[in-house]
Amino acid sequence: MYDTILVPTDGSETIRRTLPHALTLAADNDATVRALSVVDIRSVQAAGDDDREGVDAELTADAEVAVEEVADAAAEEGLAVETTVRRGTPDKEIVKEATEQDVDVIVIGTDGKTPREKLRSLGSVSERVVDNAEVPVFVIKQAAEDAS
Repeated sequence: MYDTILVPTDGSETIRRTLPHALTLAADNDATVRALSVVDIRSVQAAGDDDREGVDAELTADAEVAVEEVADAAAEEGLAVETTVRRGTPDKEIVKEATEQDVDVIVIGTDGKTPREKLRSLGSVSERVVDNAEVPVFVIKQAAEDAS
């Protein structure tokens, strides 16, 4: 049913809850795992002129580490894996990757933000992916005890 599973990651604790579900789904379907991390260009642009290059380099390095962590976990399970680091707005790049790479399902975590926190950060990446993706999106919700 699923040949390619997209697993977006920012390297946060959220991926540690999301990844077991994604890997199980991939194993059950003999699917390829596509690990994606997006360097959020809004963060780079928000940095001062003198800091922009350093912020960009740091975010890019973090993104590369994040996809490698997913790749390592997938490889340990004997799964085929591909990694990608993109630059842009996270939700838009996730949807774009899914479309361009003919992904069958996206497995994404939600970090359990309160409504007020969502307003401050202009919403939830996972919500915008659900709203805009043309493929099924499997959302791993943070457990209530983890939300504190």
